[in-house]
Amino acid sequence: MRRRSRREVDIFNLSFLDVVSCGFGAIILLLVIVKVSEPHVIERLAVDLSGLLQRLEAELSEIRGETTVLNRELLGKEQQLSEVKDRLARLQGELSTLRGEFSRSRNEHDAQSIIEGQLSSARQTLSAEMRRVLGANYQRTLARATIGGVPVDSEYIIFIIDTSGSMQQHAWPGVLKKLDEVLSIYPQVKGIQVMNDMGDYLFSQYQGKWIPDTPARRRAIIKRLASWQPFSNSSPVEGVEAAIRRFHAQDKRISLYVFGDDFSRGSIQTVIDTVATLNRADPSGNTPVRIHTVGFPVLFDFGQGLPVNAVRYAALMRKLAENNNGSFVGLNSVK
Repeated sequence: MRRRSRREVDIFNLSFLDVVSCGFGAIILLLVIVKVSEPHVIERLAVDLSGLLQRLEAELSEIRGETTVLNRELLGKEQQLSEVKDRLARLQGELSTLRGEFSRSRNEHDAQSIIEGQLSSARQTLSAEMRRVLGANYQRTLARATIGGVPVDSEYIIFIIDTSGSMQQHAWPGVLKKLDEVLSIYPQVKGIQVMNDMGDYLFSQYQGKWIPDTPARRRAIIKRLASWQPFSNSSPVEGVEAAIRRFHAQDKRISLYVFGDDFSRGSIQTVIDTVATLNRADPSGNTPVRIHTVGFPVLFDFGQGLPVNAVRYAALMRKLAENNNGSFVGLNSVK
C-alpha cells in the first residue's frame, strides 16, 4: 500500500507572485506616465488662465472708463434738468401773473377779446408845422386818418417789425398792408426808418439816419420789405431799444410802431424799466418817442387755449404803449 504525501499544495507559488508583480508593475507604470504629463497640462492651464485674467482686467478697466464718462454725462444732464425746471417754474409764475391780470376781461369764447379790451387812445398836441402840413381839414379827416385810434401827429416814423418765421410764413402780407396803411395816414413827414426786431436796418445805406419821405421812397420800402428776411429771435426788445437809443430827441416828434406776434424770451418788467430809462418822460408826462404797438394773432391759429408767448407779447406791448403815450392795437386777423 502506497503512502500518501503529507506536503500540502501552496497556492502562493512563484507563478502567482509573478502575475501579481506584473499587475502592480503595470499600475506603477501608468502612474509614472500620468505624473510625467501633469506638469505640461498644468502649465498650459496656467497660461490660459493668465490670458483670461488679463482680458478680464482690460475689460474691467474699459468698463470703469465708460462708467466715469457716463457718470459725467449724467451729472451734466441733471444740471440741465435742474436749470430747465427752474426756468419752467419762472415761466409758470409769469403765466400765473398774466392770467390774473387778464382774468377780469377774459372772454372764454373769444381769446382775442383780451387784446381788444386793452385798446387805448392817446392824444398829442399838434406842432405848428404839422398843423400847416395837415391843413385846416385835419379835424374833419381825423377819424379816417387813424388806425385803431392811433394819432398821426408825429414828424418822424420808425417801424420795428418782427421778421421771425411765424410772421414771415403767416402774417407777412398783412404786415405789408398795415405798414402801407400807416404810411398812408401821414401825408408828409420829415423822416422814416424801418428796422427789424433785432435792430437791423431795412436799408443799410440809411443805417442810423432818416430815410427821406418821398413817394418813390415809400414804394421802395414796401418793395424791399416784401422779400426782407433777416434773422430774428422773436423778441421786439432789441429793435425797440436800438431805435430809441439812436433816434430819440427832445426837439423831434417821433412815433415808433412795433409789429409782432409773440414775446418768447426775457422779463416783461425788465423791458419796461429799460425803455422807461431810455425814453424818459418830461415833467408833463410827454416822452421823446411815442410807442404804438400792433399785435398779429398768428399764434392763436395753433393749438388750444391761450398761447403763452402771445399773451406775454400782448401784456408787454400794452404796457409799453400805455407808458409811452401810444396805443396798443390787437388785430382780429393776420391779413
